[in-house]
Amino acid sequence: MNLIIKQSNSFKKTVKKLPKQYKVILDDEVRKLVSNPEIGERKKGDLDFLRVHKFKFSNQEVLLGYMYQESELVLTLLKLRAHENFYRDIKNTF
Repeated sequence: MNLIIKQSNSFKKTVKKLPKQYKVILDDEVRKLVSNPEIGERKKGDLDFLRVHKFKFSNQEVLLGYMYQESELVLTLLKLRAHENFYRDIKNTF
């Protein structure tokens, strides 16, 4: 399966600011998404386009919001941040 991976501008900015050790963890988590794009929890209601994959940086739980379009084999990474205001920011941005 050839999956196209896209990144939103806010995702790129967040990743750019991450320490190297966190980028390594993020790469591993993105690889998990590529091998199984439906691993994340599908949201409902206003956010029905969104899937969220949760993992940890040290002791901090981080949410990775993404969209998966199976018909086009496109995985779009939207947002990466701690839980606080994550869903509110997603609603306001997308």
